[in-house]
Amino acid sequence: MADNKPMRLWGGRFEGGPSDALTRLSVSVQFDWRLAPYDLLASRAHARVLHRAGLLTQEELDRMLGALDDLDRACRTGEFRPTVADEDVHTALERGLLERLGSLGGKLRAGRSRNDQIATDLRLYLRDHVRTIVSRLVELETALISQAEENADVAAPGMTHLQHAQPVSFGHQLLAHVHALTRDVDRLRDWDRRAAVSPLGSGALAGSSLPLDPAAVAAELGFDAPAPNSMDAVADRDFAAEFLFCAALIGVHISRLGEEIVLWASQEFRWIEVDDAYSTGSSIMPQKKNPDVAELARGKSGRLIGSLMSLLTTLKGLPLTYNRDLQEDKEPVFDAVDTLLLVLPAVSGMISTMRVNKAKLEASAPDGFALATDLAELLVRRGVPFRDAHEAVGHLVVWCQVNDKDLGELTDDELAKVSPYFAVDATGASVRDVLNVHGALAARSAFGGTAPDRVRDQIAALREIVDGQAAWANES
Repeated sequence: MADNKPMRLWGGRFEGGPSDALTRLSVSVQFDWRLAPYDLLASRAHARVLHRAGLLTQEELDRMLGALDDLDRACRTGEFRPTVADEDVHTALERGLLERLGSLGGKLRAGRSRNDQIATDLRLYLRDHVRTIVSRLVELETALISQAEENADVAAPGMTHLQHAQPVSFGHQLLAHVHALTRDVDRLRDWDRRAAVSPLGSGALAGSSLPLDPAAVAAELGFDAPAPNSMDAVADRDFAAEFLFCAALIGVHISRLGEEIVLWASQEFRWIEVDDAYSTGSSIMPQKKNPDVAELARGKSGRLIGSLMSLLTTLKGLPLTYNRDLQEDKEPVFDAVDTLLLVLPAVSGMISTMRVNKAKLEASAPDGFALATDLAELLVRRGVPFRDAHEAVGHLVVWCQVNDKDLGELTDDELAKVSPYFAVDATGASVRDVLNVHGALAARSAFGGTAPDRVRDQIAALREIVDGQAAWANES
């Protein structure tokens, strides 16, 4: 940025300029410049309202809109840039407008303040970028669904406390992550409904005595309505904090997925292999292949959570209405947007290209006496109270550990020695008939269960949901 003579949007009552220390502390244009397209969009709407109020002639409006369009073009090409003398994005853009229009450019300031401008700009920015974030979430959901479809019939160890619990379809486990992500998208869509309120027209805090039309401005900018209270409009940053909460929870969800990928790719698990394109090696150990995308996704979640905590802490003690503390709202929001748009495509690529070791999963599925619950439930179907069935199967597991055997290796005689509940019944049916992984999967066929048929039902339902999310993200 080149040096320029300072131009301020305030200062008429000041005899001198700010100190260098205050100037350095106050400047925000180095990060809020990304709001320029949205500020220009709002300026066009405001110019039209001033015209309808009789405060701009048709000729003045035409010149104003032409200058704003030219300034927008110059900003996009880099021909116009902020300088070190510009305090913020609003100052820089007014300078650009005055360069093009002279004193006419100063008429655009009537009836608005930086307070309602920045609240409007940030809402416009976020509502725009949230749809891009949803598009990236849809890509991740789609990658997970495709892997789930490929592995719907593959048995895997389902875990609680990171200990083998019951066999599950590996596709079922992958879809669990999709359901978390669909809730994230639901939250963002619900957030958008509350964020679709226009602060423009609220002025500094009390509205304007000029005959403006906040409803017309709101409609032109794609908001559902103007803000009903001018003081709340300029002071409210709920929309920013709520977005950061949504971003933090997305970060938590991709961190949990990342943690599972790290485990699954380890030598101890060997359930999957991460593609070379989404792995790195070691500077000293030539054999290493590290799941860096998954680890970075875990790490970035801390950054997203920190952004939320930062803004909440800033907001907690502010009196109405606008306070300069609110300058601190933008960097956490911008960082959260940048972080999600950086991480999500990498995680999607990692998931879509990972190779699943189906044989290893299938072999591991019954380990750790994972079919014990199926045995207990068989006894319940035979009329045994579950409390007794649970205790009998627990004794059987201890017997197996002492004798170094797995459940599937037991004979009918060995089973009957442990408990009469395990004896062959009058029809000749053996309890060993349920000690089958794929039978155990198929038996869990209730809604939401891990049976492969239910997994395929989930996939069909989720594809429809994700298609709807993609359509929303692509709405103009």
